[in-house]
Amino acid sequence: MQKKLTITLDERVYDGLHRVVGRRRISRFLESLARPHVMGRDLEAAYRQMAREEAREAEALEWTEALVGDVVGLKPAKQIG
Repeated sequence: MQKKLTITLDERVYDGLHRVVGRRRISRFLESLARPHVMGRDLEAAYRQMAREEAREAEALEWTEALVGDVVGLKPAKQIG
């Protein structure tokens, strides 16, 4: 669920956001900057716990290596034109 937030910025910061990030992308940009500061610890703990699960890691490695093998065996598609 998304929530709407009103913030106050210096005019130069506001103009810079529009110039550098672009309209309709500012919310996503600011969220990506804030997210690690407000949610990062829980995510880091989850990654550490997943890394300790050796069976899961082995299965993930096997799965990704199988994908690489599938891609290597593919023939290039014919180009039309």
